Amino acid sequence: MAINNPYQSYQQNSVNTASPGELTLMLYNGCLKFMMLGKKAIEEGNIEEKNKNLLKAQNIIHELMVTLNMDVAVSKDMMTLYDFMNRRLIEGNMKNDLGAIEEVEGLVKEFRDTWKEAIQMNRKNQFTQSGQV
Repeated sequence: MAINNPYQSYQQNSVNTASPGELTLMLYNGCLKFMMLGKKAIEEGNIEEKNKNLLKAQNIIHELMVTLNMDVAVSKDMMTLYDFMNRRLIEGNMKNDLGAIEEVEGLVKEFRDTWKEAIQMNRKNQFTQSGQV
């Protein structure tokens, strides 16, 4: 019989009930987390841990790339940026280059903060239109 982990259940529910916008925000936050862990592993000389976490960050960037709607003009620009970020993460992983990882980290933080603001504005507009404010 499996033991239920309340934190794991909460995380699973968070993902299952999140809007597409919130899922994107979660991806950005996860990418930042894995880059931070990868940088820490570089500083500690833990190559296996570094590789594992930077690969997770790359996988998140890949997920962001495949979910782009290429019918929207801005998606082409985002694809170019995501591709650049992915290449820098590969470089950072191969060369233990903290600067490359930090460069990507800065971009992801900007995207995350902009996305978070867009979600908040959207919620505010939804409540205003429904007469709840």
